[in-house]
Amino acid sequence: MSLIKSISGIRGTIGGYPGEGLTPVDIVRFTSAYGSLIKTRNPNKKIRIIVGRDARPSGKMVSDIVTGTLLGSGIDVIDIGLTTTPTAEIAVTGEKAQGGIIITASHNPVNWNALKLLNKEGEFLSAVDGEETVRLSNGHDVIFSEVKDIGKYTFDDTYIRKHIDKILQLPFVDTEAIKNAKLKVTLDAVNSTGGIAVPFLLNELGIYKIDRLNCELSGEFAHNPEPLPENITEICRRIVQNKSDLGIVVDPDVDRLALVTELGEPFGEEYTLVAVADYILEHNPGNTVSNLSSTQALKTITEERGGKYYASAVGEVNVVEMMKQTNAVIGGEGNGGVIYPDLHYGRDALAGIALFLTHLVKSGKTCSGLRSTYPSFFISKNKIGFPTDLDINEILGKIIKKYKNYPVINIDGVKIQFGNEWVHLRKSNTEPVIRIYAESDLPGKADNLANMIINDLKQLINDNPST
Repeated sequence: MSLIKSISGIRGTIGGYPGEGLTPVDIVRFTSAYGSLIKTRNPNKKIRIIVGRDARPSGKMVSDIVTGTLLGSGIDVIDIGLTTTPTAEIAVTGEKAQGGIIITASHNPVNWNALKLLNKEGEFLSAVDGEETVRLSNGHDVIFSEVKDIGKYTFDDTYIRKHIDKILQLPFVDTEAIKNAKLKVTLDAVNSTGGIAVPFLLNELGIYKIDRLNCELSGEFAHNPEPLPENITEICRRIVQNKSDLGIVVDPDVDRLALVTELGEPFGEEYTLVAVADYILEHNPGNTVSNLSSTQALKTITEERGGKYYASAVGEVNVVEMMKQTNAVIGGEGNGGVIYPDLHYGRDALAGIALFLTHLVKSGKTCSGLRSTYPSFFISKNKIGFPTDLDINEILGKIIKKYKNYPVINIDGVKIQFGNEWVHLRKSNTEPVIRIYAESDLPGKADNLANMIINDLKQLINDNPST
């Protein structure tokens, strides 16, 4: 069993002993700690919290515990039911709530679940607030309410509609142009809430030819839910068979967007942000931001459009912080996460779909033709597990020493620049693994670069006395 407490929330496998898996006891502790934090940050206010979830089988159980704990803490709850992460973020500000909890483990397998925690802006908690929540969850500083002070419960399942309405009103979303293109789309929603939200959006955009794959709300993922090329082979075949114009793949909570061309070839999740950013920069030049593990193609197109590119530490909260500092017009992460601040500061696959489709139809190109207009870089994405007693910082320090003759960025793990290639290694915030990403102009070169560093890591781990 696994349980990970971090500044971004609590994530774990369902069941087991308290403290070892995501059990009801752990859910109560963490939810009550978060509720206590929100009350401290909003003194003398009646607190309201948005609660929503994806379609995982454990979701209703976790949601009931979260809701009951918040009510028992004297906090009003607005339950928006089965929803998407970006929809919940929009609901926080739409309801003028003081925070939100999204019950989803994102790309993790079905036996996982998690609580993602939001502030009153509908954004993920800062590092300071996240650390305070973890501290409170480990202590006994939380006090529950007496019967006269328990919270009020409200159910409101209209927010997907409200979210889509906001997207349709964006000035760079051209519904008429998309409708006139008469596109046929194949959709893989991995049997979660994208099966509700994405067809709704596509219909509102005038797309009615939708070949639906894995659009049930069972939460039983038909494949690994992370939208990487090796996990989306079924939709690639189906697009060719059905002669669709493109394919759309979302993760269980619909904050990540992957695309597939009419040839049945992955557009590349790294290039979701690149393509949408190119469209926005064409009409609204400015700065962009992505994290250190994202493709340098975004930097290339940003500079071509006269803007400046900035790289942040990995994590949505870090990208958002740098976007605000640099007044970026668009940003996100290379995992298919598009953040468009004119809508809200959160990764949003629904906004990404509407902006990409507008870009595609206005370009007059096929999906593969549009992809060919961007610089080609290839990222090799890998991870290795490590012993729980391993000092990761010591291992990374030894990597820095070994490659001291190359430019190194160490604000988030270690990123080493080898000319026009790079490798980034860092400890995951959500799994007990070290992630190793490498980028080059050919897939084989990226793999070779990643394998070189992986071999270094394995040697250092084996040589470490503590292991």
